[in-house]
Amino acid sequence: MKTNKHIFSKKVGLVLGSGSARGWAHLGVIQALAEAGVRVDYVAGTSIGALVGAFYAAGKIETLRNTILELDRKQIALLFDMVFPKSGLIDGKKIADSVREHISEKNIEELSLPLCVICTDLNTGCEVNIQDGDIIEAIRASISVPGIFTPVKKNGAFLVDGGLVNPVPVNVSRQMGADLVIAVDLNHDIVGKRSVIHSESYTAVPLTGRNRFAVQNTLVRNIIDTLKKRTGAPSASVLSQIKQWMKKDPAPNIFEVLASSIYIMEMQITATRLKAEPPDILIQPKLGHIRFLDFHRAQEAIGEGYREARIQIARFMEKKA
Repeated sequence: MKTNKHIFSKKVGLVLGSGSARGWAHLGVIQALAEAGVRVDYVAGTSIGALVGAFYAAGKIETLRNTILELDRKQIALLFDMVFPKSGLIDGKKIADSVREHISEKNIEELSLPLCVICTDLNTGCEVNIQDGDIIEAIRASISVPGIFTPVKKNGAFLVDGGLVNPVPVNVSRQMGADLVIAVDLNHDIVGKRSVIHSESYTAVPLTGRNRFAVQNTLVRNIIDTLKKRTGAPSASVLSQIKQWMKKDPAPNIFEVLASSIYIMEMQITATRLKAEPPDILIQPKLGHIRFLDFHRAQEAIGEGYREARIQIARFMEKKA
């Protein structure tokens, strides 16, 4: 794909939206931008977009790519540290520690590229944009899906997922100084999509059989172990209820109910905000079939992000030619 150097000589802002496991598609988008010769000057990210954005701004995107492609389902599940009872099901410390292993910079202002991490103040409902300070704390706050991850306390406020107020922060990128904004929306087709897609560049993992429930089964064991440590041996009725949450049937489990409810809301917010604040290039990978906990489907998500990014970059350049 040939690029027009004049088009991308402007200050370019990359906006990485929220979307849980669908967020690995951001890596495919970044790959397509690099191949097209697009130099990014600013990065704004919400939730999983903040995590990927931090690695990108630190110059460690290949490290992230290699790490997630090597993770198996059991390793992914072990990153979810269950905490009962608390203000969320998962504490997030293990995820934070894992990120810290790969990003040596302590503060956001030390990164190679300017980064803005979007969070939500749980008490006021206001958007909180973090552009300096502890990078892990900011990421940990931005990925805190309410009810699933515990909030992060910062300066007296409790911060959670930025997707509640700004799932695809195009306006933030422009405020940072971007003349041309490339935005990635991961949630536009999440309603009613449970099919499996295929591509020449990757093979989808079927959502049937043991593959689909490997992460959930490990989470069940984590929940039970946590309950034993905190309350002694849980009763048979409690164990039965937990297993019922995670049982092998088409009904969504507790994680999917919480996450899907939020992402449906975010989809509506995104649609409204994109009409009011449209980016110059909007990339919307077809990821509605990937669920909240499908982090093991990284190759598939990356491939779809790459495919859609190439299409949208080419269309933009044709219009400008």
